[in-house]
Amino acid sequence: MDREKIENNRETIEKDRLENISRKILVMARNELYMKMRFLDVALSSLPFVLDTGAEGMGTDGLYLYYDPQSLGGLFREDQVMVNRIYLHLVLHGIFRHMIRRKGREERLYHLSCDIAVESIIDELQYRCVMKARSFPRREMYRELKKEMKTLTAERIYEVLRKKALTQKQLEQLEVDFRVDDHSYWPKAEEKKRQNQIENRWQDISERMETEMETFSKEASQTSGNLIDQVKVENRERMDYREFLRKFSVLKEEMTVDPDSFDYTFYSYGLTMYGNMPLIEPQEWKEVQKVEEFVIVIDTSMSCSGELVKKFLEETYGVLSENDSFFRKVNIHIIQCDDQVQTDQKITCEEELKEYMDKLELKGEGGTDFRPAFLYVDELVRQHTFEHLRGMIYFTDGRGIYPAKRPVYETAFVFMEEDYEDVDVPPWAIKIILEEDRDF
Repeated sequence: MDREKIENNRETIEKDRLENISRKILVMARNELYMKMRFLDVALSSLPFVLDTGAEGMGTDGLYLYYDPQSLGGLFREDQVMVNRIYLHLVLHGIFRHMIRRKGREERLYHLSCDIAVESIIDELQYRCVMKARSFPRREMYRELKKEMKTLTAERIYEVLRKKALTQKQLEQLEVDFRVDDHSYWPKAEEKKRQNQIENRWQDISERMETEMETFSKEASQTSGNLIDQVKVENRERMDYREFLRKFSVLKEEMTVDPDSFDYTFYSYGLTMYGNMPLIEPQEWKEVQKVEEFVIVIDTSMSCSGELVKKFLEETYGVLSENDSFFRKVNIHIIQCDDQVQTDQKITCEEELKEYMDKLELKGEGGTDFRPAFLYVDELVRQHTFEHLRGMIYFTDGRGIYPAKRPVYETAFVFMEEDYEDVDVPPWAIKIILEEDRDF
């Protein structure tokens, strides 16, 4: 019994020793990163350390940093820079909330995409504490990805890799090249409470970090590669397209059965007492909140890609075609405009919209001036072309001359994510960036 106690004491002492050493290693890594990147001060301290002998090296769920002490100690003796890089890798996963942004994407490919996004940032940092030579496979991957996008985000990388239809061998090789941490701690899709905790913790951290990099640490942020661009993309407002269009909806009666106003008690009583004579019939009219009137303006200037315009219209058509979003009869004007109004097509039903899409021909390719479209729509309002125009959706790249005065209707400037560069729209306008295959 005494021997067993002695053995247990030895194990406890050894465990405590390893834990103390491991914590010192992690604190050292955190301090080194902080000394070079002070804009990360809060982020670096936001993951309490948790010892877990089952961890594959180091990992995080967005709330804690899990580590295996033996793996960590061995890595520190072998390559201290790698410890710093993995620590920063975990923090960046938190800043971008990678662990809660999968949204139905294939898990393994999404995890790889997150690792590539984070490693691409670290590989561009000009700090000795994380600097390592980039391998040839990494250089080639970054070169290919930058042909497709300006800012390497996990979502965009995922789409590129998905279209490449990687073989099992190629996927495994990319994981060897880019995987450095344990993703087994990432919450499952059904763990909503945990996901909310992660979102609440990192949203504020990420926004404060963006402000810090743009103001007090400009010199430091200049040596941080594309990190600031990545943070801006992550922090911008995310909005579901259907929710966005509901801003333009109106309450109106539509011919349809209203089950909510139907009393089955009287209906059944009538059938029981008088045979086939119900005492109450369901109402044939129902009040519904749907979109009836609005304007779509398409920027057809040379700076706006024709492919992106077509994609925007195709995706918008998908939403407009849904019966639960729009009335059967609508009054929608689709206007093409560069530095002057080129065309105005009135749409009254889904069939007309489909026909417009099938025969779509873009006209323009001049400069970008938003004012003519607003003046034209203002004139339509004065002519009572609309009963109650609620809003305008202006698809553009944002580089043009804006009106000085706010219109009487809601206005949103819409950008496709793959061609989006941060631009300032007037304070009275809404700025929406639609993520490819996600917001629609």
